[in-house]
Amino acid sequence: MSTRSFAELGVPSNLIAALNDMDRSTPFPIQADTLPDTLAGRDVLGRGKTGSGKTLAFAIPLVARIAGHRAPAGTPSGLVLAPTRELATQITATVEPLARAAGLRVTTIFGGVKQTRQEQALSHGVDIVVACPGRLEDLMRQRIVDLSRVEVTVLDEADHMADLGFLPVVTRILAATPAGGQRMLFSATLDNGVDKLVRKFLSDPVSHSVDPENSPVVAMTHHVFEVGGKDDKSELVRVLASGTGRRILFTRTKHQAKKLAKQLTAQGIPARDLHGNLSQPQRDRNLEAFSSGTARVLVATDIAARGVHVDDVELVVHVDPPAEHKAYLHRSGRTARAGSEGTVVTVMTGDQRKDTLTLLKKAAISARPVGVTATSPVVVDLVGEVAPYVKPEPVAPPQQPQRRAGGGHAPGRGRAGRGKGTGQRSDGAGQGGQQRRQGQGAGRGGQQRQAPQGQGRPQGQGRAQQPRRRATRPAG
Repeated sequence: MSTRSFAELGVPSNLIAALNDMDRSTPFPIQADTLPDTLAGRDVLGRGKTGSGKTLAFAIPLVARIAGHRAPAGTPSGLVLAPTRELATQITATVEPLARAAGLRVTTIFGGVKQTRQEQALSHGVDIVVACPGRLEDLMRQRIVDLSRVEVTVLDEADHMADLGFLPVVTRILAATPAGGQRMLFSATLDNGVDKLVRKFLSDPVSHSVDPENSPVVAMTHHVFEVGGKDDKSELVRVLASGTGRRILFTRTKHQAKKLAKQLTAQGIPARDLHGNLSQPQRDRNLEAFSSGTARVLVATDIAARGVHVDDVELVVHVDPPAEHKAYLHRSGRTARAGSEGTVVTVMTGDQRKDTLTLLKKAAISARPVGVTATSPVVVDLVGEVAPYVKPEPVAPPQQPQRRAGGGHAPGRGRAGRGKGTGQRSDGAGQGGQQRRQGQGAGRGGQQRQAPQGQGRPQGQGRAQQPRRRATRPAG
């Protein structure tokens, strides 16, 4: 039977136009299967492999169902829960074009960043919230967001939420949404308590499963390369990273990801790292560099195995075999997405052979290990055209030692010293006031009287001795 069009599935014309602008004119199987039920308001349990197109499968009915229902400040009509910041950001990027076409507003809520901008967005009125559970519950407790008017709730990658221990928080959040609202839950598996969420919060759900939960993507080619030792492995990884297309390299630890990205960049292969030690702005910058092509290589821990979708990733390399088969499938799923083809390489040493083969068997991957070096024909053929060498950008010398040197004696800090009554870093007037109340202002003032000439301190002495009069003045 031929694939039905979005129009035949009942998608509103304004959303079809937005889908065409997104180059999504033909439904994927999971979309074609679920849309008739979700657009009709049914609760749906969807199971599909990574890259199957489930984000649009819930984004389309989410927007269509609440279009025209503008939400008052702090009370969204639509809610999407996601386990990671990266996935929440990716979902928002998919939902926003559809929401604009329907005149709806979207915001993203997650931890790791200041909540001020999230508060402001909610206070101005937001129709759809895409959120990670922890920060959303914080805002609920502060009464900044109220879920009592939510009409449609979506749980994406519920199995990963269970893996991360979020199910108790998710349960409390779902309990705060109206019992009569529509709920959609998408998950690769129903273990670790996900089945309890389904029984408790979904009403007579329709189940849709596209491919078995452990089914590898058909358009994905798998290789297992065995190397002799550490040096052989390092050179093989460098060669695998040297091609012209986008590729993601997965490591076990944050330290390894950071170190490998630096090594590749120094070798003329622009790379960025992605792991839990990075701040959210750093993650965003590194992902943008990878998405835009500034960096062809992303070196990541398992944090990127869920929720990071960048078009045309042609190769995924397991620099370190993952700990279990689910992680293998989700890591590998960063390539061969949305009908594209892709290649996956697992690099292992002899002592990793037994565990790796067991893992691949559980993941239903039948690739046989091949002993290789960096110059083996199978490796050269896989890499294809080698990208031109890119000279690494010079690294600016660190400024931190100068800022800390000698307390109040650092050159150029006189202005901060006058504002705060100390020679320390300027972190805000409130902190300066606290230091002065503890007597630090006077102590620093005494040091400043003995500072070398030309440091701008004499003018600051008098002000440092009058902390009460100037305590509320912003530093600098």
